[in-house]
Amino acid sequence: MPVSAGKSVTVPCACCGGLVFKPALECEGFSFVRCVSCNLVQRNPQPDKDEILARYKNIFGKDYLSYELENEEAFLKLQQLALKDAKFSRLEKELFSRTVQQNAQDAPSILDIGCATGSLLASLRTNGWRVTGVEISPCAEYARNERNLDVRDKPLEENNFPSASFDVILASHLIEHLNDPSVFLKETYRILKDDGYLFITTPNIDGFQSRLFGSRWRSAIFDHLFLFSVRTLSKLLKNTGFKVKNCYTWGGLAKGMAPPFIKKIADPLVKILGSGDVMIMKAVRELR
Repeated sequence: MPVSAGKSVTVPCACCGGLVFKPALECEGFSFVRCVSCNLVQRNPQPDKDEILARYKNIFGKDYLSYELENEEAFLKLQQLALKDAKFSRLEKELFSRTVQQNAQDAPSILDIGCATGSLLASLRTNGWRVTGVEISPCAEYARNERNLDVRDKPLEENNFPSASFDVILASHLIEHLNDPSVFLKETYRILKDDGYLFITTPNIDGFQSRLFGSRWRSAIFDHLFLFSVRTLSKLLKNTGFKVKNCYTWGGLAKGMAPPFIKKIADPLVKILGSGDVMIMKAVRELR
């Protein structure tokens, strides 16, 4: 998709509120800067929020739905592997066991923000979860009509979910697209139950691939407004009130980037070193 300058606005650092930046990545037609105070990398100036929403709702259109459907199986597998790394199944067992012990009528509830066609939600539903999704692209209609899922097509903050609604919230490859991730996290904090968990998956700018490729890194793209490291995402979560439990990374070399035997060495190595291309961070809304 061609890059369009459109409207743009200069914003403070989303993590620390800083106003001083230095160049970070110079890409074709756009660039990223780094906050000198906390090192968060972001687009600044960034595209206007209305333009971003229109891009996902209208410009992508049916082409985006086709893309998601064509890659649905692969994307689902990647999400499930990420959740496996983050010990999601252990949390799942704990929550369902607690439900039985408390003789609760309702199963644990989960919200997937940016749920695309709803394939992960459908899988979780078969495990007994009460599932809800948020998706602003045309994929929302597909998830509702084809999978009979409760998927809202407004940005998270506009859905007015009641406070303490969900036991778990998932957000996979979403936060880097948002104009104001701090507002997003405040809303997730509000609608999570006490002792509820948030799982965030996003590219890792401190990973091996980012350091290797610089401005040619595959996640340094026009639609990403923020590029987080483990440190900056942890800081943002802590600023909101979350306690970060742990973080896992993966992805040493993309398929086809190097001979298979090198990839076979690189992939487990970056997991050990915490320098994978993508990370999943697990945070909890602690009891007040």
